[in-house]
Amino acid sequence: MSVRDLIPWGRNDGNQIPTVFRDGDRDPFLSLHREVNRLFDDVFRGFGSGLPSFGGAFAGGWPSVEISDNEKEIKVAAEVPGLEEKDIEVLLDDGVLTLKGEKRSETEDKERQFSERVYGRFERRIPLGYEIEEDKIDARFKNGVLTITLPKTAGAQSQAKRIEIKH
Repeated sequence: MSVRDLIPWGRNDGNQIPTVFRDGDRDPFLSLHREVNRLFDDVFRGFGSGLPSFGGAFAGGWPSVEISDNEKEIKVAAEVPGLEEKDIEVLLDDGVLTLKGEKRSETEDKERQFSERVYGRFERRIPLGYEIEEDKIDARFKNGVLTITLPKTAGAQSQAKRIEIKH
């Protein structure tokens, strides 16, 4: 490709009227603009998350989680659509819950031109902040949602103290 291929107008009449369209796109500058935006989105999607971006896949904290915390237990629900139990590993180490695994493509479609689906390895670390009864942890997987129940130790339950708010 030469530099002239990037110029969307003909030089024969001097009017600079667009005459060259590529790949069904009416405006090559718009196509270039979209591609540059996509590249910046991929680079900055995981910026500040503390995780590598994996080339754009699963950056920014995937899987999405919902965490609830009460006196007796912590519940973590993670959305992992398209995965099965065998694709996910759940670990608890030094007060940090780790979810990791890999999402693989179902097909080897070499003709695929465009996809918004993401594939690759992921790892999500969630600091718990409480002592957990490790032998009573329960993890269940249903309809693409992984739910982990982490019961707090008796000592962790007694650590929480309600503070009265005065007028």
